[in-house]
Amino acid sequence: MITQKEYAKRRDKLGKKLAKNSVGVVLSAEYKKRSNDTEYPYRQNSNFYYLCGFKEDNAALVFCKKRKKVRTLLFVQQKEPLMELWNGKRLGVKKAKKRFEVDEVHAISDLEAKLQELCKEKNTLYYDFGSDNKRLTTVKNAGAKVATHKNIAAPIQKMRLIKSQSEIEIIKKALAITKEAHHGAICAAKEMSHEYKLQAEIEYIFKKHGAYSDAYTSIVACGNHANTLHYVKNDKPLKEGELILIDAGCEYDYYASDITRTIPASGKFSEAQKELYSLVLDTQLQIIAMIKPGIKRTDLQKKACRLLTEGMVRLGILQGKVKKLIKKETYKRYYPHGIGHWMGLDVHDEAPYKDKHAKEIALAKGMVLTIEPGIYCPKNDKTIPKKYRGIGIRIEDNILVTKKGCENLSNDIVKEIDAIETMACKA
Repeated sequence: MITQKEYAKRRDKLGKKLAKNSVGVVLSAEYKKRSNDTEYPYRQNSNFYYLCGFKEDNAALVFCKKRKKVRTLLFVQQKEPLMELWNGKRLGVKKAKKRFEVDEVHAISDLEAKLQELCKEKNTLYYDFGSDNKRLTTVKNAGAKVATHKNIAAPIQKMRLIKSQSEIEIIKKALAITKEAHHGAICAAKEMSHEYKLQAEIEYIFKKHGAYSDAYTSIVACGNHANTLHYVKNDKPLKEGELILIDAGCEYDYYASDITRTIPASGKFSEAQKELYSLVLDTQLQIIAMIKPGIKRTDLQKKACRLLTEGMVRLGILQGKVKKLIKKETYKRYYPHGIGHWMGLDVHDEAPYKDKHAKEIALAKGMVLTIEPGIYCPKNDKTIPKKYRGIGIRIEDNILVTKKGCENLSNDIVKEIDAIETMACKA
C-alpha cells in the first residue's frame, strides 16, 4: 500500500523540478465512450494517480510555484445526490480535504476561474502535451498569456523510472496472482478446446484473486498464431502437438505484471520444440544474469541478438557467418522485437529510455523491466527446417534492478521444460 505521505513526497519532488513562478496542471482521466451512452471501464490517468492516488474522474491536481515555495491544489467532483444515485458515491470536497495532504481542495467547477487567477504574473505553464482530456482547452485558455508552456509529463515520467519499496511490493502481489493464472493455464490446457477458453481461465483467476483487471489484452496463441506478435483474437482451436504462447498479466492496485510462457497443448514438448525452447530459455537466463546498475538495455539487446543468431545458425534456421548475419540484421526475420521494456503503473511504463541529452539511460537500482527474448518461425517459411515451421516461442519475466545485480520478481512462475511437463501431467 502506498501511503499519503509517499504521495506527498512525490508531489514535493515534482514541485522542486518546476520552474520558479510557474503553474503546473495534471488532469485525471475521462471516461471513454464504448458505444452510444455506454463507456469502457474507467481507469485513472497513471501520472495523476502516481501523484495522489485518487481514482475518481473529473479531478485535477495543480501546482503553483512562487520562487521556491509550492502550493498544491486538488480539484474534485463535488457531491451531487442525483449523479451519485446513478454512478455511485463521490468523495467530495470535505472528505478530500481530510484524506489528501494538499494545501487546498476545491470543486472541479472552480478550476477555470482558479487557474486564471493562478496564471497571472506567471512565467511558465506546465501541462501534459499528450493529454486528450477535454479540460486541456480550459488549461490552455487560462494560461494563454503565459510566455512559456512546458510538458509536465516529462519530469513525472523520469520520477516513475525508480520504484519505491511500496511499488515493488504491489508489483510482487500482481505477479503472485499472475503466477496462479499461468500455473492454472498449464494445468488446464489439455482439457481446453479453444484459445478463448484458456484465456477465460486465466482472467477468471485474475479476478478471483482480487486483480482489478488484466494489465493488457491477453494473448493466447496456439501453433502458428504465436508468430503474430500481437495476436489477440484468441478464437482458434487448441491443437494437440502444438505449443501455446500465453502473454498475460494482471493489474493489481494499478500496477502491472507482464509474463509470457510457452507451453505444450498436450503437456509434452516435441524434440524440435525443445530445441527452440531451450535456445530461448538459455538466452533469457544469460541476459538476466547480466543485469545490474550501469548496464544499458542496448547491451542486453546486443547480447540477445548474438546468442539467438548463434543458436539459429546451429539449428539451421539461419545460414552464414554470425557476425555478418548480425551486421545485416538477418535475425530480425525470426526475432524482430526488443529485449524488454520498463514496467510499473503501465505495462509499458511511461518512463524515458534516454536522458535530456538523448543519451541512453543506464539501469539503476529500483528500475523494473521485462526480459523477453523470442523466436518466431512462420509456417510458410520454406527456408528453415520443416520441423521448426509454425513454432513461435517467447519467455518473459519481470526483473528488478538491485544494488549489485537484479531480482527476478517472477522467478516462481515455472519455465523449465521438466517443470512445465511435470505440472501439466499432474493436472
